[in-house]
Amino acid sequence: MKIKWLGHASFLITSDSGVKIVTDPYAPDDRLHYGEVNESADIVTMSHEHFDHGNIAAVKGNPQAVKGDAEIKGIRFKGIATFHDNAGGRERGKNTVFCFEIDRVKVCHLGDLGHELTSEQANQIGAVDVLLLPVGGFYTIDTTVASRVAEQLKPRVIIPMHFKNSKCDFPIAGVEEFLRGKKDVSQPDASEVEFRAGEMPATTRIMVLKPAL
Repeated sequence: MKIKWLGHASFLITSDSGVKIVTDPYAPDDRLHYGEVNESADIVTMSHEHFDHGNIAAVKGNPQAVKGDAEIKGIRFKGIATFHDNAGGRERGKNTVFCFEIDRVKVCHLGDLGHELTSEQANQIGAVDVLLLPVGGFYTIDTTVASRVAEQLKPRVIIPMHFKNSKCDFPIAGVEEFLRGKKDVSQPDASEVEFRAGEMPATTRIMVLKPAL
């Protein structure tokens, strides 16, 4: 299976059989300069309805929208209720963490998670091969809490998302803060990476992708 970082918290995930999933499609604006999400997909997941995560209409191919537990095209999606802030949702509302397995690779997209996971939430998520982890802070968990969440889940691979760069002017941190002091960091000159079950790293590897859009 392949994972391509489109930008922000949006990824295109493609199974070996060609099933395509887009996560959290954004709508560009004067602070978010990634290109328009113009991918075709069978399925689109949305962690919450803010403009930078819920632009389902941009995804081509008449995809089925997933906002909670569902099974589509043989892929079972588990939606885990969390919050967009550290105040029980009072500041920014709710957030859904999505877990699903493709070609025996377990993926977890944390959306705009705003707090450390409870033990119950971590247990609901379970084993993770690839963790799509927000690291920028302010609207989401910051680098410190992101590191703690990574330690809670112990994924084989972390792909950081939702951080400041030349295409994102949000008042959030860049990925460099999260990477500081981390071991096994890979920064390929690519927006897409391929994973195969049984060929995952033995210990957690961080992979910083380049945005495709």
